[in-house]
Amino acid sequence: MYNFDFVRPSSVKDAVDALGAEEAQALGGGQTLIPTMKQRLAMPAKLVSLTGIAELQGVGRDDSGALVIGGATTHATVEREAGDYPALAELAHHIGDPAVRNRGTIGGSLANNDPSACYPAAVLGTGATVVTSNREIAADDFFEGMFTTALEDGEIITAVRFPIPQVANYQKFEQPASRFALVGVFVAKFSDAVRVAVTGASEEGVFRWSEAEAALSSEFTPSAVEGLGVSPDGMISDLHGSAAYRAHLVGVLTKRAVAAAG
Repeated sequence: MYNFDFVRPSSVKDAVDALGAEEAQALGGGQTLIPTMKQRLAMPAKLVSLTGIAELQGVGRDDSGALVIGGATTHATVEREAGDYPALAELAHHIGDPAVRNRGTIGGSLANNDPSACYPAAVLGTGATVVTSNREIAADDFFEGMFTTALEDGEIITAVRFPIPQVANYQKFEQPASRFALVGVFVAKFSDAVRVAVTGASEEGVFRWSEAEAALSSEFTPSAVEGLGVSPDGMISDLHGSAAYRAHLVGVLTKRAVAAAG
């Protein structure tokens, strides 16, 4: 490691002010940033911890009935307290190991936007709203590619607002060493539509499978997506699985998610 300044503000305003400094970086649970810094792949001069800001933590409901999760809420807290949205609580339960779940935060995961992370699939699959220190961003507008989001410099995720679907399920084929998703599929059925979001598969990061959404909106059964498939073009290919293998898993896991949700 190397020398850097560390501040732990107690309000969002103070955090935003601190992030205005040159080479300042927000710090959530540090599950990605700290290892990156140890390898000198990132070298911020100042870390601004968000863990001391009470308004960024917790799980609740707003007046519309949506589930609202503070940006600095840990995965373990989501697992315990998001019972109104069982699919989301179950997703949180299978992130990493207990050490990761007790330190990592939902806001940190979304801001990093790892192409194999689980929360992006839940946010995009639910059509959630990412609330920041400046504005509200629809899920469809938030994710812009691998490790890239619509967040601007110094902008903090303060909360995520999830509308509650009629039924939902997340299926993840784990990479056993990292416990990231080799492929993960989140399916959510609402009264007027079905959303299907895929993580771990594409070089572009999380994406919606619109063909499956259309089929499942007409008939919410595993057989509705029988014969459908995604192209292996642009899929991740590495020692853990080829592009064709990941494309195949998308279909398999979508059917499993529908069956479990229904």
